Amino acid sequence: MQNPLMQTIEALAKEKGIEADTIITAIEDAVLTASRKYYKTNENLKTRFNQETGQVDLFATKHIVQEVADPATEISLKEAQELYGEEAEVDMEIEFPKRTDVLGRIAAQTAKQVIFQKVREAERENIFAEYNDRVGEVINSTVKRFENGDLIVEIGRVEAVLPRKEQSRAESYTPGERIRAVIKGVNRSAKGPQILLSRTDPALLIKLFEQEVPEIYDGTVMIRGAVREAGDRAKVAVYSRERDVDPVGACVGMKGTRVQAIIRELRGEKIDIVEWSDDPVLFVTNALSPAKVQRVTIVDDGERVMEVVVEDKQLSLAIGKKGQNVRLAAKLTGWRIDIKSEEEKRREVEEQFGALGGDTGADEAPAEEASATAEEASATAEEASVAADSGDLPPLQGAEEEEPGSAEETPAEEVETEKS
Repeated sequence: MQNPLMQTIEALAKEKGIEADTIITAIEDAVLTASRKYYKTNENLKTRFNQETGQVDLFATKHIVQEVADPATEISLKEAQELYGEEAEVDMEIEFPKRTDVLGRIAAQTAKQVIFQKVREAERENIFAEYNDRVGEVINSTVKRFENGDLIVEIGRVEAVLPRKEQSRAESYTPGERIRAVIKGVNRSAKGPQILLSRTDPALLIKLFEQEVPEIYDGTVMIRGAVREAGDRAKVAVYSRERDVDPVGACVGMKGTRVQAIIRELRGEKIDIVEWSDDPVLFVTNALSPAKVQRVTIVDDGERVMEVVVEDKQLSLAIGKKGQNVRLAAKLTGWRIDIKSEEEKRREVEEQFGALGGDTGADEAPAEEASATAEEASATAEEASVAADSGDLPPLQGAEEEEPGSAEETPAEEVETEKS
């Protein structure tokens, strides 16, 4: 029949989720620590748990040598052969039993503390090994209590912590309430609960979509990115691997049933589902939904800067409350987005043209003077033409006035008289 101590060890191992051998090792270490405090010698002490009697046997081991240098840990070959006969040889070890019933109450308290410490360490190692590979997984938990704003929840037999900074500001909880959260990390050295949960991590949103949308679960639709401002708004970029499947429609569901289930789980957080594209201009245009974009210009490809122009009435919608919409779009796309209204862009262009006109004003002055001179010359020519038509032209310089019957006509008359 199994002894009562062994039954207690097995029950404790089952409760804590650890191996019985771990507890037995802890008991052996505890008795060894207490024995060293009691005997206060340099002997090499060892303990061994006897499962039949439920007792821990204590031994002092000595090494067989030719010449003894330390009597506390060594024994000569001659003395060993006197005790154990010819079987004793050099380099062998001999165990000498020691009493444990003399350890007393202080030693028992020390042993108890060591046992508890070893059991806790083993339990924490098991928790770390179990949950470290489950980081990013969504789990169900039950609210247990509050500690300085942090939420302590139960995951089966294990406690986890939901810190205040990982709680959505739109949510409130009561003890006994069931919530879903994502495992953000597992701390090996924490004194309290070592499993860290989160309700604000984008991984929670992605996992909820995988649970609600079959096309995402089977890989037909892929989530290419997700950003959140927990409690207010979130944006999810989706992409379909099949041309016949609408990724946005699949995530929304018939009459919005799929996305509404996720919104209820996140306590009313607004979710924008946009289609992902490898074209950054189209992706940014989609990411600024529900605002309608007029045009997009890449300002700096290396620094990933874009300028977006929207209608005047769409400007506030594109920016969002306290810049939330454009901030989430920038996080989702990885581009820095500069939003301007059409009126603002028009003024900017006019100012640029005005600056260019001011620079060329000095060069235009000589041209204006030349134009004025040409106009004056044209006017003078017109005056001359009018004078010519009216017969008011002045006589040419060097010309003499002639009267009728001048000397030029006289020779012609004389020639005619001679012929007659």
